[in-house]
Amino acid sequence: MASLANAPYILGPPNTHHKPHNINNNNNFKSLCHHFPFHRNIWWVSATTVTPKRNSSTITCFAANKPSSSNEISSTARIRSEVLTPFRSVRMFFYLAFIASGALGGFIATTQLIAALTNSSKTADIPEMLKGLGIDIGAVSLFAFLYYRENNAKNLQLARLSREESLSNLKLRVDQKRIIPVNSLRGIARLVICAGPASFILESFRQSEPFTESLLDRGVLVVPFPTDGSLPSFEIEENEETKEITTKRKRLWQLAPVYTSEWSKWLAEQKKLAGVPSESPVYLSLRLDGRVRGSGVGYPPWNAFIAQLPPVKGIWSGILDGMDGRVL
Repeated sequence: MASLANAPYILGPPNTHHKPHNINNNNNFKSLCHHFPFHRNIWWVSATTVTPKRNSSTITCFAANKPSSSNEISSTARIRSEVLTPFRSVRMFFYLAFIASGALGGFIATTQLIAALTNSSKTADIPEMLKGLGIDIGAVSLFAFLYYRENNAKNLQLARLSREESLSNLKLRVDQKRIIPVNSLRGIARLVICAGPASFILESFRQSEPFTESLLDRGVLVVPFPTDGSLPSFEIEENEETKEITTKRKRLWQLAPVYTSEWSKWLAEQKKLAGVPSESPVYLSLRLDGRVRGSGVGYPPWNAFIAQLPPVKGIWSGILDGMDGRVL
């Protein structure tokens, strides 16, 4: 079986009449699907047998590789952290100031206690000195704990924001002529990343069939990422009666990851932090703003997505834009 990192792209016939569009000019999910229709998508490869009544299409997923880049916390992640918790730096500054003040007071109280122990005339002051020293030690311990907790929360937030920033820079192929970063879909689509062996992706594809229309109404697009080096191929029967739903199914699964080393690295970090075995198949669900809203081991809960996510169009589109779920 060929390695996923070395898997070639499988190209469909070029469309010479198609003009590329700028994804940044689109402000809704409808325009995304219009500008990047499935039949121009590079990862859909049709092997069609024409009969008088029905066509049979084979869809093949593909991937490409690129050398990995360094994993450092970017300035953007630090700025976002400051915006999300603007008073954290102030709190940490005061914690350090109180620690320094308590340590200085404890040092002075300790020297006075030593002097009192060596001078019998000051024996009566020892209880008061011990009381003051205890207060200083307690204050230092309390503010050191608060600083430690705040610093841990800051590091965890920076790590999460850094992973989100790395995810937003990963690349997706939409059609033969365009590769876009994930962040180009912010505010347009809710991505669901399916990562696992080819059999897992095929089963996820099959399970999503009854929910295709509802998922598209909620702006969901699926990114299949095969981790075993196998390129899954989907068989879809096409005829006049099912032409519309077939079009929508291809649109739902139209995206494909490129530069698989970057995707593999990001996915490995997510699994490690979640304590998930590296070989386990997983799914990750993103909010409209591109942040991770949910993840789990096994098949995506398509019915739960429909129940939890509001439509991207209609009377609820503006009111419920932030109802994507809490950020993980």
